[in-house]
Amino acid sequence: MNTDSLFKPFSLKTLNTKNRIVMAPMTRSFSPDGVPTDAVAEYYAKRAAGEVGLILSEGTVINRPSSSADPNIPHFYGDQALAGWQKVINDVHAAGAQMGPQIWHQGIMENHTSGWTPSTPFEGPSALQRPGFENGVPMTDAAIADTIAAFGQAAADAKALGFDTVEIHGAHQYLIDQFFWDATNNRTDIYGGKTLAERTRFAVEVIKETRKRVGEDFALIIRLSQFKPAAYDFKLAKNESEMEQWLTPLVDAGIDILHCSQRRFWEPEFEGSDLNFAGWAKKITGKATISVGSVGLDGDFFGAFAGQSSQPSSLDELVRRMDRGDFDLIAVGRPLLSDANWVEKIKNNRTDELKGFSKEALAELV
Repeated sequence: MNTDSLFKPFSLKTLNTKNRIVMAPMTRSFSPDGVPTDAVAEYYAKRAAGEVGLILSEGTVINRPSSSADPNIPHFYGDQALAGWQKVINDVHAAGAQMGPQIWHQGIMENHTSGWTPSTPFEGPSALQRPGFENGVPMTDAAIADTIAAFGQAAADAKALGFDTVEIHGAHQYLIDQFFWDATNNRTDIYGGKTLAERTRFAVEVIKETRKRVGEDFALIIRLSQFKPAAYDFKLAKNESEMEQWLTPLVDAGIDILHCSQRRFWEPEFEGSDLNFAGWAKKITGKATISVGSVGLDGDFFGAFAGQSSQPSSLDELVRRMDRGDFDLIAVGRPLLSDANWVEKIKNNRTDELKGFSKEALAELV
């Protein structure tokens, strides 16, 4: 298997990666009271030493009282948490990779299984987390303004700490995605609307503020998804035209790279073409894209939570699409969670050493 196309350098603004392989953001919940520990720094540094080109951190929440539904998800605010992230980026750079934090607000959430809840109610465009389930309060204009500012501050702090990029989490039914989705955004003000294009307004303002705080020369990524964890076959944009109306405002606001999340990267997005989500996003916007979804494994991420194990699978289809220019970077999740040296093994054709994945790997930080 010739994987040369995965190991070409990539450059865009502050990003100069040695290959096209990205460590995908994966929530780990190993940061007590929101503070990343030395073990978290070691976890990322091991992947950097294992030849990952760009590491995107697990989701790390912005400075809002109810931005997190889990006390062990890391914060990207406060002296202690930022000191923890300083060690992370220093160690990752020393090990030879680039890195960006994924900055995040979870929006309306279910209560944590432990019974822990934030100090204020969850907040979102409405009280809905999904159709028929309310567990928070609609955001006021002041709450929206404060949240936009908090995203900008987190990005500015990331740049100040020496991170190479920032990814805004706009996917998977969290806050920004709750604004995109008409089932959770029933607002009648400027942040609502009947069309997907109208419902991009909150995301656009987050991006503009973030861009203002980091400057024009800093690479800015947004992660997006068509599906919802509550509805895997859902599509926000039903066709190419709706996707253009969705993505164009985000790019115009200052996004450099679109990180297009799907369950299986080889599945076509629309009928009549084998292009996946990242392929369509690149074709529509002309911007660089990251694809992701069950790379190197024969089962998907959600199956892992249900107890399904996965075994290594061929990368031939990934290479075919990369060679064709469908997308610029490929994000890898579970293989890197199980094996810090996955990239190195692919590079050196040590495929007989690749490991499978089981849900037990989620319970430890190695």
